[in-house]
Amino acid sequence: RTFNKSRGDGWPDVIARYNHDDNMLLGTVAGGTLRLLLDDTGLMYDVDPPQARADILELVSRGDVRKSSFAFRTVEDDWGMTDQGFPKRTLLAAQLVDVAPVNIPAYPDSSAGLRSLAAHVGADIDEVRNLARQDELRKFFVRTDGPQAPRKQTLGAAARMALLARKQDPYT
Repeated sequence: RTFNKSRGDGWPDVIARYNHDDNMLLGTVAGGTLRLLLDDTGLMYDVDPPQARADILELVSRGDVRKSSFAFRTVEDDWGMTDQGFPKRTLLAAQLVDVAPVNIPAYPDSSAGLRSLAAHVGADIDEVRNLARQDELRKFFVRTDGPQAPRKQTLGAAARMALLARKQDPYT
């Protein structure tokens, strides 16, 4: 857990900025408008941006901005070599500086906008987060660009009825 020390220190001076731009401040831990969470998947954040940044909220909710990034200062690292002979750096401890919804992320597996996805599909935000952790967000989408393969039925009638009663469709 690279950010454990930073978390243990109370996330000092961590801010949220759009595209890491100092002129596009979205929130701060110190101001209570930025909340950070570390889990087994990684770093998550929630930010309450000022009304003046409604354009960024719109870009995220429309899906134009879907990625996220973070900046940090290295506290401790370890250098080694991969099996193929390439240099490999392992971050052991780092101080988090900022989190940011971005247009072009350094880490392509990042995401921004889960709450807007939850609102769009009418799902609970915790359900969306759980599916994101499991890399299963595709369950919220249906392909419309071509013929669909028949879906394999794997549950009995009683199980399907119980799922339907909870308003969950296991086949989407």
